[in-house]
Amino acid sequence: MIESPMIDQMTESLARIRFVLVETTHSGNIGAVARAMKTMGLSRLELVAPRQRPDAEALARASGADDLLERAGVHDDLTDALAGCRLVVGASARLRSIEWPLLEPPECAARLLAEAGEGEVALMLGRESSGLTNDELARCHFLVHIPTNPDFSSLNVAAAAQVLAYEIRRAARLATGERLTETPRDLAGAEAMEGFYAHLTETLIRIGFSDPEQSRTLTRRLRRLFNRARPDRVELNILRGILSAAQGRKTPERFARSDEAPQPD
Repeated sequence: MIESPMIDQMTESLARIRFVLVETTHSGNIGAVARAMKTMGLSRLELVAPRQRPDAEALARASGADDLLERAGVHDDLTDALAGCRLVVGASARLRSIEWPLLEPPECAARLLAEAGEGEVALMLGRESSGLTNDELARCHFLVHIPTNPDFSSLNVAAAAQVLAYEIRRAARLATGERLTETPRDLAGAEAMEGFYAHLTETLIRIGFSDPEQSRTLTRRLRRLFNRARPDRVELNILRGILSAAQGRKTPERFARSDEAPQPD
């Protein structure tokens, strides 16, 4: 399959978005962030002075995103991790007293994606316990805040990464016009449905469920039910088979194996 130029360009833009983790305490969180990124088509992970380098726990939490961990850059300071970035957005769990341009996650994703069309950009996430320092936030052009329950706002760094990675993926899909599509169904046509309704009415009368003189309201309600369901041809055949069985045209004996030996008296 040949991809469109727009999809190719979007893939390149996603590759220019780096997630920068600052002084992550638990290696498992690094692996979980890698997993969150890879599920959304992001591939650039940078680590600043992690307390633990990626290890077995990180690999286990990555769940197949091992390649992101292997390629992840490890830096002694933030300057190296942000080198070459034209835009830096910092994730902040707290709305700080200092005034700083603040973005909602969808706005953050759209801005990162737009700027990534021109060059490298970074989304920076801080320590599990204390987030980013004021000096680190001062390096950011914008802050992004995930609006959580004010009574319980604790959000794990990997969970925050997943939310933001999803919003980036969502913005990319909107930009390329990608939509979820259902597999086309071979719906039963009007003639087949009328045959089914006639069969249904006949069966309900035969089994004593419906009074032939007072069945119009019931028939209309059943039509509404099956018209909402819009069965396909296979489903309609199943329904008519059930009706035939209810009329006694099918019996359990038809499932008996023909090669079974007769039982002695």
